Amino acid sequence: MKRKKTNSIPADRSPMDAALTYLTARMRTVREVEEKLDELQYGEGDILITVQRLKELKLLDDEAYAREFVRTRLATKAVSRQKLYMDLKAHKLPEACIRAALDELPRETEEENALLIARKYWRQMGELEEQTRRERVLRRLMSRGFSTEASLSAIRQAAEEEP
Repeated sequence: MKRKKTNSIPADRSPMDAALTYLTARMRTVREVEEKLDELQYGEGDILITVQRLKELKLLDDEAYAREFVRTRLATKAVSRQKLYMDLKAHKLPEACIRAALDELPRETEEENALLIARKYWRQMGELEEQTRRERVLRRLMSRGFSTEASLSAIRQAAEEEP
């Protein structure tokens, strides 16, 4: 039986203490901190003052969060720009921060990631007829958010590389 997670932040703490405790585990977005403080039933004025002070101290920075999120995600897994966009959106980041982080990515990153995934699935589906194999790899790439152009290019290259 799962136990309901209890709040680890005592109710008698200041909003700044609560926010700092929340920020110790990992970076957070402005919206995540605002929602957490609201959940802890701090007043709107206290939340605004706390968030502003955290921004001044550079402990809360949505642009830095977005850049770091993209950097670490790409270091651990080959993903598309579209997938990164959706993940950043799920963290409730402003559109401008998301666009800025994604604009820093070289165009080649998308193509390289598509190729890595295409190679993987091309090898895994080696027993299938070529047309079926192409269709399935294409579906896999498209379902991961890669554009049709990047997907088809990656499949062509993966097929040409096969011995």
